[in-house]
Formats: sequence, structure tokens, C-alpha cells
Amino acid sequence: MGKIKILVIGGGGREHTLVWKLAQSPRVKEIYVAPGNAGTVGIARNLDIKPNDIEALAKTASAENIDLTVVGPETPLSEGIADQFLIRGLQIFGPTRQAAEIESSKVFAKELMQKYNIPCARSASFSDYSKAKDYVKQQQPPIVVKADGLAAGKGVILADSIPQALDALSRIMEAKAFGAAGDRVIIEEYLSGREMSTFAFTDGHTVIPMTSACDYKPAYDGNRGPNTGGMGSYSPPPFLTPALAKTVKEKIMEPTVKAMHDEGRAYRGVLYGGLMISDSNPRVLEFNARFGDPETQVTLPLLQTDLVDIMLAVNDNKLDKLKVEWSRDACVGVVMASGGYPASYKTGFPISGLDDLDKDIMVFHAGTKLGEKGEVLTNGGRVLAVVGRAKTIAEAREKVYENITRINFEGCHYRKDIALIKEGS
Repeated sequence: MGKIKILVIGGGGREHTLVWKLAQSPRVKEIYVAPGNAGTVGIARNLDIKPNDIEALAKTASAENIDLTVVGPETPLSEGIADQFLIRGLQIFGPTRQAAEIESSKVFAKELMQKYNIPCARSASFSDYSKAKDYVKQQQPPIVVKADGLAAGKGVILADSIPQALDALSRIMEAKAFGAAGDRVIIEEYLSGREMSTFAFTDGHTVIPMTSACDYKPAYDGNRGPNTGGMGSYSPPPFLTPALAKTVKEKIMEPTVKAMHDEGRAYRGVLYGGLMISDSNPRVLEFNARFGDPETQVTLPLLQTDLVDIMLAVNDNKLDKLKVEWSRDACVGVVMASGGYPASYKTGFPISGLDDLDKDIMVFHAGTKLGEKGEVLTNGGRVLAVVGRAKTIAEAREKVYENITRINFEGCHYRKDIALIKEGS
């Protein structure tokens, strides 16, 4: 295969990072992104197509002779974009609809883990509201209440008391706070420990781990405030020993890929496991069917192998023939958000200072757009991720916070405690 044309689907920080990384490959001729953002302008051709408009995306891929489509967000995967592309003979990186159910249905994922003895929290699932209520009343708080379907990262509620758990249950199942995603729920035991996001490339047989990361969901310092899509992250976790990495691969990621194969749902793409580590024992909180956000912004800068080579090897079932290498450096990313996020916020504010940063600082755009005069404007809740890379997490963190104060837009806020950890802890 000669130089190829790539289409990246999505418009957030994860997708800007994917475009940025793919553009470094000598195998790439041209990159399109649908819809993209102000950050992808200049390194890709932005297309005004929504990520879940599968028909329009497939027609564009055919018309533009796209050689490989890369899916960022979970919604088009859950709606079967990979199936539709494959039917039309179009190459796509991402799992089929049945395989993506490992993310789109928490009930399916939990039943899979229980069937194949993949370590996870004790839980029960319900589609009947009254039965779910009765079960909750018998539990010891804290209790985790999860909507079954996709809820933009907001369908998991930690309740510190029985009344809080019942209120969460009512909001999900009665008030339909997350729509049809709440038709079924999982009531789960609370797990304590260290959270970690782990990732692996897989062609359905071979599993090659990516570097892992830790992200920060609560909006404010000290892990206070409402949950968001992620306010920052760092990679690699200092507590991820070679022994723990081996356990995660052999006890969780490889058995899950094999289980999906045995269930007739061959999984190809990136598998993302949200884990809780307690006493060096990892257990699965959830699986996702794609690259993480904001974790992609701190993991892909550390990838030394050509990402195009990896994706094509996955699609060709030749991942076992490829050696994937990672830098020993560390990355820290801090998200700058709109005032009011994750609740209501205003957009359309100009962003200043993007040209005043140190040369080795990376800025990945999420909620941005270009104005009529070519200026960069805010266009979402999570606006930018400012990323630093260095030999240690502490050095990378220092770089980010030295530079982030140079960027400004009306109402902007960010956490001041991302990656504030002791090395080796």
C-alpha cells in the first residue's frame, strides 16, 4: 500500500490528538476529520459532518477514496458504523456494534466478566424499578448506581447513603435523566483503591498493551464537585509495576478479548479498561470500546511506533508481527474548561495566548472553532488540554502549569492539582 488517505471521526481533544499523531506517519498522504475543531485545521481537512451521521460519513469515505477511517467517539461505534463501513468494503479502525456493546451496555459487560471470571465488583442488574429499590435497601453504603447504556460519562453515581442511592435510582429509572440508557441499571459494590485507565491494541487474538494513565473526573481541586468527562490526566502511573502490568494483561485484557471471541463478538481496535487497584489486585470498573479522553492526550505522545502501522496490523490480523514501543518519558495534561462546566456554560469567547507557549508544550483542542476572522473561539465545555512531556511526572507537571497561565478566555477554569503526586507512590 502506498501513501494513504485517512478519515478521523469526532471533534474533541482525543480526535485532535489522533490527527496529530497520524499526521506524523510517512505513510499518510492526507487526513480528513469530521467534524474536527480549530486545532485540526492546518493538519487535516475539516468536514462538516456529525460523528453519528453514518450514511454521510460512508458516502464521503467512498467519494474521497479514504483508505482508513478511525473512529474516536463511542456513539457511532455503538450504532454500528464499523459494520456499515465493512459491508461497503471500507477499512475502519474500531469494533463492530456487537463488540462495542462491551461499552454501550454495562449489563452485558458485567455478565461477560462474571461468566468468564474476569475480576470485577460484585453487582446485580435490574430492569424493574421496584425490585431495584428493594435490593438497594438491603445494601451497605457507599453504593454505586449505574445506568446500563451510554450517558456521556455521567451515568455512574456514587451514593454515600441509602437515600442517596434511592434518589439516584429514581432519577435514572423514573425521571429518565439519561433517557433509554436508564432502562436497566446495575447496583454495584463500592471499590476503593487507585483508579487506572489501561488500554490495549487488539486484532481479536493478539493483545498489545498501551501505556496506562490516570485521569481526574471531578470538576474541582481535591476531587470535589460534579463528575465531568475528565479534567486532566497523566501517564504512566508511578504505581504500575511490571508485575501489576503483567497481571492486568494476563488476568483482564487477554481473557476479555478471548471471551469476546468465544461469544462470537470478535473485538478489534482499542480496548479500554477502567480499573481499581487494591493491594496490587486489579478489578474492572468498566470497559470502553475506544481511545480514552483525556487519556489519549497523554498516552499517544509517548508512542514511538507508527500508529498507522499498528492500525493496519489490527485490521489485517497481523498484530503479532509488530513490535510496539513506548518512550520512557512521562506526560501530564490539564484541561481548561468553560465557566460553569459541567453544568450550563456559554461559548464563543476568543482564546488568547496560544502563540505564547514554550515550543515543547502541546495543546490539544476539544471545544474550539474558528471565528469569521480566523480567531480561535470556545465551542464546548472542555476547551483545551495543555500537555507537557518530560523525564518525570513532576517535571512534566511543572511545564504545564508554567505555560497554562499564559492562555486565557472568559470564564476559564482548570484544576491546579492534576498529577500532584509523589514519584514512586
